[in-house]
Amino acid sequence: MIESLALGQWLLLVLILVGAYFVRGITGFGSGLIAIPLLALFLPLSIVVPVVGLLDYIASAGHGMHHRRQVRWAEILVLLPFTLLGVGLAMYLFHTVDGASLSKALGGFVLLYALYTLTGMMPRARGSRLWAVPAGGVGGVVSGLFGTGGPFYVIYLQLRQLDKTAFRATIAMVFLMDGSTRIIAYFATGLYQAQTMILVAIALPIMVLAMYLGGKVHTNLSPLAFQRGIGVLLIVSGVALLLR
Repeated sequence: MIESLALGQWLLLVLILVGAYFVRGITGFGSGLIAIPLLALFLPLSIVVPVVGLLDYIASAGHGMHHRRQVRWAEILVLLPFTLLGVGLAMYLFHTVDGASLSKALGGFVLLYALYTLTGMMPRARGSRLWAVPAGGVGGVVSGLFGTGGPFYVIYLQLRQLDKTAFRATIAMVFLMDGSTRIIAYFATGLYQAQTMILVAIALPIMVLAMYLGGKVHTNLSPLAFQRGIGVLLIVSGVALLLR
């Protein structure tokens, strides 16, 4: 598959990865949500999801380990069992549902999340840990299928009202544990083939550089303006997948 990519598609692949991991360097999350729907426009999900999953795992490992003292383990421990159940269900669906239907489902999910993002809604009141049941379960299913379950984990941790440092450290550790589960499942079901690993090797230095640059940037945009800019990009990619 990758040998059939034209030069323009390779350049687009690089630009998508740079943009996705530059954003992750700034915010601490969001790379999969940006990269996967855009890459899925010209590569199958069976390649895109394992590639971005492994890149995100490496990114989460670096950030989570560096800030491990700020991790709120109590929040993670209530999420984890339901996430594992969700990932297990996702692996079943990944191998029983055809790729075209999965692409349409991804487009719909991205579009709905983008619309939620553009509203600027944020949880105001502190939420119960019972929210870990739907957040972990749905997050596990969506992350296993599309590598983009982060929004559900982010919403849960926002409900728990962690401070900025604890939030970034905890979400990185959630992604690390979620990613570990998915990578093991992807290996076990044969999704990491030669061309997938070649793409990972090509993308890894791009990811590292983009995240380093993103981490050095202090954007003048307000958090709401930045969030809405990402929302517009997600709408474009979601609509494109639905019309594909």
